[in-house]
Amino acid sequence: MVPPVQVSPLIKMSRYSLLLLGVLYGKTRCDYLKPIAEEERRLEAEEKKKREELERIAKELAEASEDSILK
Repeated sequence: MVPPVQVSPLIKMSRYSLLLLGVLYGKTRCDYLKPIAEEERRLEAEEKKKREELERIAKELAEASEDSILK
């Protein structure tokens, strides 16, 4: 086995600095996108509720027309 090579302190510092910057960027990006995603989820839930209500009404109308006395 070959003995490990001594890595330059500048390279070590650069690696850890970029790692820290990447973590900070990820956190700020997540904080930026989180409210946008929550708003999209809220709008999607409202649309789903409206769609389900319309489907329920259509189903009730279809059942009401099937249960007619004039068959």
